[in-house]
Amino acid sequence: MIGRIQGTLVANNPPRLLVDCHGVGYEVDVPMSTLYQMPGLGQTVTLLTHFVVREDAQQLFGFATEQERESFKALIKISGVGARTALSLLSGMSVQELSQAVTLQESARLTKVPGIGKKTAERLLLELKGKLGADIGLSQPNTAPDSQVEIMQALTALGYSDKEAQAALKHVTAGSSVSDGIRMALKALSKA
Repeated sequence: MIGRIQGTLVANNPPRLLVDCHGVGYEVDVPMSTLYQMPGLGQTVTLLTHFVVREDAQQLFGFATEQERESFKALIKISGVGARTALSLLSGMSVQELSQAVTLQESARLTKVPGIGKKTAERLLLELKGKLGADIGLSQPNTAPDSQVEIMQALTALGYSDKEAQAALKHVTAGSSVSDGIRMALKALSKA
């Protein structure tokens, strides 16, 4: 199996990346959370991978963190949830958000993700309970400082999605005040 891939990022066509590894180009499908962490073209990239072999296709999926990969594996084991649905879920919410939704049994949070209906959400909650719930949430607690939480809330109140706000937070200097942080985040979002 292919468990990890490291090479030069040649193309970035969401949700697919093309990574050149010593002359061999690998097409790797990634969730948006991983895509936001990718460097520019021509830079070295390292991805944890999951290789899926089906009757009609072979697909390679890449993840920035072990938690994303383990969540993906747990999701595709569920009847009726394929790789595309699992990628959609991990693109629509972070592993921590998914973990929290499972722990609190909140199907409404899952149905906000495109392609996830009420029945699928309920099946996910039932089958993931105890496998993806509090155990993942506890292994990496939310350590965001209060100012980052306030900046995130301000950006979402202005109409930006959680993913856009999280990406903008990366451009905020650590220890910045809330007002300075919002300015930096908005500046980053205006360039995107």
